[in-house]
Amino acid sequence: MEKYDYLIAGSGLFGAIFAYEANKKGKKCLVIDKRSHIGGNIYTENIDGINVHKYGAHIFHTSNKEVWEYINQFAEFNRYTNSPVARYKDELYNMPFNMNTFNKLWGVITPAEAKAKIEEEKKEAGITEPKNLEEQAISLVGKTIYEKLVKGYTEKQWGQRATELPSFIIKRLPVRFIYDNNYFNDIYQGIPIGGYTPIIEKMLDGIEVKLNCDFFENKEELENIAEKIVFTGQIDKYYDYKFGELEYRSLRFETETLNEENHQGNAVVNYTEYEVPYTRIIEHKHFEYGASLGKLAEGQAATKTIITKEYPDKWSKEKEPYYPINNDRNNALYEKYKELADNDNKVIFGGRLGQYKYYDMDKVIAEALKLSKNEL
Repeated sequence: MEKYDYLIAGSGLFGAIFAYEANKKGKKCLVIDKRSHIGGNIYTENIDGINVHKYGAHIFHTSNKEVWEYINQFAEFNRYTNSPVARYKDELYNMPFNMNTFNKLWGVITPAEAKAKIEEEKKEAGITEPKNLEEQAISLVGKTIYEKLVKGYTEKQWGQRATELPSFIIKRLPVRFIYDNNYFNDIYQGIPIGGYTPIIEKMLDGIEVKLNCDFFENKEELENIAEKIVFTGQIDKYYDYKFGELEYRSLRFETETLNEENHQGNAVVNYTEYEVPYTRIIEHKHFEYGASLGKLAEGQAATKTIITKEYPDKWSKEKEPYYPINNDRNNALYEKYKELADNDNKVIFGGRLGQYKYYDMDKVIAEALKLSKNEL
């Protein structure tokens, strides 16, 4: 029955890298994906010359030179810098919290003035032992920043009030006493010119790919088709929820084309008040470096723009799992599945869902390279 060395379930970044590395070593691979396209959550679709991030904003950033050089084999990156804007009611603030934010909040000008203001608010609150997320956040940054820029956004993200959420969720809130709106501290940052899909296409060139193919609907046949399985889906589902279900948060996206050149003037605007049901609006055009300067990328429609509203969503088995909820209960449950996987010679788990861990793209690449090196 075995026709392949590896069956790779999932054509996202992890699965595609493993397939590419295995193919280089002369291994025969079959890549399957339940969706109608390759690329997993980093899939981008070109609509009216605009590369639309179909599953939320994906901004590549890393300080790992090896990872940066690896991904640059497959694409040229622009020099997009992530500088999101937070909107609270009709007020706009720079993110991450920096001197521009503090100047707008309190009129302070120097780092010493900003530090003094935050310390004053922390002292006023008088919280020594935070009992919940709200108290933890106020004890870190004071009431003003918390109420305007943290509270509503966090409550939407988790689907619970901040007073009901455990304090450990927020270990720290990065506060910068400089006038710099660059969200990431990493050395390398950008967006691939032409979007992410061509990267995956290059990785999977010459490898057999089967789309609209759900592993679980074809499990009996697929389990015997290859010597080994590389699985990037949910580890608990793979083992038929033997020890119980792991929990996730889901997302819902609403994308629309607008007949205007420039809708919000920035790629990412976060909506931090609870009453606005979405957490952010992404305007895809601004990921292309030229668009921010009023110079449109080739083929990009001058009179149109595409926006996506991102809604956090309660997860159920019918919905897409996006974020693992790494609390004590889930982590302990995952360890049981991991032990099972460690003793299973047939399957290798990878990615956010397979390893039940929140990974940025550079960490996914590093993990996939490490795993493929060990395996191959």
